[in-house]
Amino acid sequence: MSSPPAALRMIEVSGTEALWLLEGSALGRLVYPQRDLTVVRPGRHTWEYGRVVVRTPAPAAAIPVDATYHVDEVREATGTGWSVTVAGPVDVITDPDEAALPHSLEGMGGAPIRRTLSGWTHGPHDNLLRLHPTTVSGFRLVRAGA
Repeated sequence: MSSPPAALRMIEVSGTEALWLLEGSALGRLVYPQRDLTVVRPGRHTWEYGRVVVRTPAPAAAIPVDATYHVDEVREATGTGWSVTVAGPVDVITDPDEAALPHSLEGMGGAPIRRTLSGWTHGPHDNLLRLHPTTVSGFRLVRAGA
């Protein structure tokens, strides 16, 4: 017989720690309303100059003025991990020269943003967005005794 799973709890983290967790990850989900539905699209992101740059298969015309981006990492074996959500105004990066600018992070080797943030689809619904976080929330999932 297996033993029952250890009790877990969620601990809220500071905005600074939440952004640090987001910056250390690469995959997330863009969330926005469209008609009477909530739409969730996968995204690849990077943190750049206080903004989240996201590449996602969402049509530019469907992106609202404000959106939410969610990132998490949960370890299935232990049930521990973290979750971060940022929300704020969104700009669609339409200038091809801006999309081709070298990426600012050292580990990216100066690759253009569009190439650095590989997408799932390449075509009219593959867009780059810049989200200006006005709200940040984050939580860690930890064992109850920790």
